[in-house]
Amino acid sequence: MKIAIIASRVLLGVSGVALLLLGILFWTGHALTLVPLHMLLGALLVLSMWMLVAISLHARTAMGFAAVVLAWSLIVPLLGMTQMQLLPGSGHWMIQVLHLLVGIAAMGLGGVLAKRLTAQQARDVMA
Repeated sequence: MKIAIIASRVLLGVSGVALLLLGILFWTGHALTLVPLHMLLGALLVLSMWMLVAISLHARTAMGFAAVVLAWSLIVPLLGMTQMQLLPGSGHWMIQVLHLLVGIAAMGLGGVLAKRLTAQQARDVMA
């Protein structure tokens, strides 16, 4: 299970950093042809969150928090896929900021769940 946690955590971190970098490029009007890559990386981020949730439920660790992470992981693609239709025009920047904050929160929630799983695993080894 340790390898699965590490793999999920690495996937979460790498995809998260790449998503932020691409998002900065898009926000400045560059590399807009890479939007499909951004969407693929977003799917990988969500997949890593689901992997951590599955590990948590299997280990019966932080199950309440895992439910929060699962719910948040459903919000991420919902907002990402619909954001272009939300508040078109001069107010769209608010949706862009919301998209950024939802993504950063997803990375944070996934990271916290991974840390809780790692800590529980260490406690299990010590017991």
